[in-house]
Amino acid sequence: MPSTPRPLRKLGFLTIGLFDETDPRRGHESTLEIIELGERLGFDSAWLRHRHLQYGISSPVAVMAAASQRTSRIELGTAVIPLGWENPLRLAEDLATVDILSGGRVNPGVSVGPPMHFDEVKEALYPDTADAEDFSYERVRRLLDLVRGKPASDFSGVQGFEVFSDRVQPHSPGLGRRLWYGGGSLGSARWAGEHGMNFLTSSVVKAEAAEGPYDFADIQFSHIRAFRAAHPDGEDARVSQGLVVIPTDSASPQQRAKYEAYAAKRTPRTASPQGPARLMFAPDIVGTSAEIAEQLRAHAAFREMDEVAFALPFSFDHEDYVQILTDIATKLGPALGWKPAA
Repeated sequence: MPSTPRPLRKLGFLTIGLFDETDPRRGHESTLEIIELGERLGFDSAWLRHRHLQYGISSPVAVMAAASQRTSRIELGTAVIPLGWENPLRLAEDLATVDILSGGRVNPGVSVGPPMHFDEVKEALYPDTADAEDFSYERVRRLLDLVRGKPASDFSGVQGFEVFSDRVQPHSPGLGRRLWYGGGSLGSARWAGEHGMNFLTSSVVKAEAAEGPYDFADIQFSHIRAFRAAHPDGEDARVSQGLVVIPTDSASPQQRAKYEAYAAKRTPRTASPQGPARLMFAPDIVGTSAEIAEQLRAHAAFREMDEVAFALPFSFDHEDYVQILTDIATKLGPALGWKPAA
C-alpha cells in the first residue's frame, strides 16, 4: 500500500437513469436534471450506465447529446457501453458527433463480451451473423482505430457532386485520448494499458487466484498497478474508481434508514467470490462524510486514485440523489482534498 494517498483531483458520479415504463420521459428528465445539478455543485464529470431491454438508459450517447446542450463545463461519460451490442464504425460516428457538440467533453467507457442473454436476443440483434460476430478485445481495437482517425474505407475523393472521406467524420482529435476501458480482471487492465486507453475500475472485480483469502481492495489495487505498468504514460495513466458511497450528513432519518437497509441487503455478496465468473463485490459505504473519508483513505486501491466517479445506488428517488450529490460535493469531496470546479 502506498504511504500516502494521491490528492483527489477529479470528482464525478455515475447514474443508471431509471424510468417508469409508462412515463419514460420523466425518468430521462430526472437524469438530465441530476447532471445539471452536478455541474452547479462543481463536479468534474457525470457518467451514465447502460442498460438494454431494461428500464434504464439504453442510449447513453443520445442522453449525453441532450446533456451537452444543457451544460457547459462538466465532462460526460459512459460506464460502460457494452460493445457486443454496437457496430464500432457507427458508434465512432455518434461519439465524435456528440464530442464536437459538447466542446470536447465526452469520455466514452466501453467493455467487451457477448451481450447479456445473447441466446435470447441474438435473432433480433444479429439474425444473420450471430455465429460470426467477434466479441473479443478486437472489437475495442476497431473502435479505437476509427475514433483515432485510421481509414475506414479504401475510397476518398469526389464522386459526382459528393465528397467522400476515408475516415470517420466528424473527426474529433482529442477523443482518442478520452476513451476508457471498463474492466475487472488483470487481463483487461493490462490490455487497456497496452493500447493507451484510460481504465475504469468499479465496485466489481474478478477473484482470479485459485485460493483466498480474497480482499476486494487488494485485488483492485493489483489491477491498477498492472494497468499503469503496461501503459505508455506509466504512473500518469488515468484510472477512475466507481465505488458506491452514500453520505448521510444532510439525510433525513427516513433516508438514512433506507440507505442502511439498501447496503445491508447487498452486503452478503461481498463476503466471497460469486458465481462461475468469481466476481468480488465491494461493500457499499454508508455514513457521514467524515466516516466515509476515513474508510476510503484506508482502501488500498483508492489510495492510488486521483479521480473517482462514485456510483449512485439503484432505484432511489430523485430527492435522494439530490441529497447524496450535495453531500458528496460539499462534505465528502472537500474531506478528500478535492476542490469544486469553478
